[in-house]
Amino acid sequence: MKKIILLAMAAIMFAASTYAQLKLAPLNIKERTLANGLKVVSLQDNSSPTVAIRVWYDVGGKDDPPGRSGFAHMFEHMMFKATKNMPNEKMDRLTEDVGGFNNASTWDDYTNYYEVVPSNHLEPLLWAEAERMVNLNVDEANFNSEREVVKEEFRQSVLAEPYGQFFENIARLSYSAHPYKRGVIGNLAELDAATPADAKAFYETFYRPDNAYLIVVGDFDQRQFDAWTDKYFGAIARPSGSIPRVTVTEPTRTKEVRHVTTGQNVPFPAVAITYLAPKSSDADIAPLIMASNILSAGESSRLYQSLVYKQQIAQEATLTLDNKVDLSLAYLYAIGSEGSTAEALEKSLLAELKLIQTRGVTAKELAKAKNQVIAGEIQSRENNDGKAIAIETAITYQRDPKKVNTSVARLQAVTAADIRRVMRKYFTDTNRVVIYYLNEGGTK
Repeated sequence: MKKIILLAMAAIMFAASTYAQLKLAPLNIKERTLANGLKVVSLQDNSSPTVAIRVWYDVGGKDDPPGRSGFAHMFEHMMFKATKNMPNEKMDRLTEDVGGFNNASTWDDYTNYYEVVPSNHLEPLLWAEAERMVNLNVDEANFNSEREVVKEEFRQSVLAEPYGQFFENIARLSYSAHPYKRGVIGNLAELDAATPADAKAFYETFYRPDNAYLIVVGDFDQRQFDAWTDKYFGAIARPSGSIPRVTVTEPTRTKEVRHVTTGQNVPFPAVAITYLAPKSSDADIAPLIMASNILSAGESSRLYQSLVYKQQIAQEATLTLDNKVDLSLAYLYAIGSEGSTAEALEKSLLAELKLIQTRGVTAKELAKAKNQVIAGEIQSRENNDGKAIAIETAITYQRDPKKVNTSVARLQAVTAADIRRVMRKYFTDTNRVVIYYLNEGGTK
């Protein structure tokens, strides 16, 4: 029995060790652009009778009109309402009733809508996505109902959660000028001030074929798919107006800035230490991903071992890389445990930061991080939806769908010297914002 266990462990270790050197076959994606500007990316994979459809729009929370934070998020909800030729809940009937699913999400840099269905239901979904791209009913009834849904989401995820406002504060206090500071979910006052006319203008401005990608992966015939795409999406006219883009430049930080914030019913203090990081297409993102893994992935990570296990001053401690197109944000944060203080959390986080900056990481730590990160990348592509997500990620953060075929190689190429260099480059005293989050009144 012992021999069997040892052999099994050896097999697992061997499999894991190969991820850092594994050469992936490139995804044979096809690209074309319709006359109206819609970009189409497809990957035929007939290994299973399913198909994943994603429509990606180049609009996110950063594109909210002034005084209308949360608008992109609210509009994501509205896109599931009735259109000229499609009643409410039709997307559910076209997906859930045939054993599939649909959903959507809004981020700082984009909004996406996606479905996975049996492949013989591809055509109706292409029609439906084209239909809501151009024929959505942006009326007062739909607007009012979805605004209330988003407001309730804000109450539940931000106001009702003990640390909800803490995480909202991280973006709000870390960016001084860029609209990333507003977050995505919005706020109650600005949502209340919005009107159906605002929503219609937003729809006409951003929901257009020349501001979108259609991504389809799975079991289809390429010629038939192209014909359907031309039939349903090609018939949409290209609007004549321009698409506004964010042009705000975030000022370079020149000194440490500190904030003390409070919330109701905060059981233990929390601390965030934030640093402006490079844009998502920068080569330094890959070593920052590896550094984040080494510092905070799982119970064997440095931050967990130091703050949670040994010192027992935190219940959670993490380095997060918030990847963004214009300017990313990297931040250390910790949520305290019984008897801890914000000062102690900050001191311990900075001590771990100093350690990785001065001594770097070991070859063993780097190998483990590569195995975990790259294994996750590879395993996520085992189905059609995972491949579609990987392509969408390349579009979002690299602005090139073909970069999906180099993402793993970029991670494999990271060295220990790269990690030490980026940790010293971006995590400086003058590039630091420190945020304390305490119980209202500062009693805890």
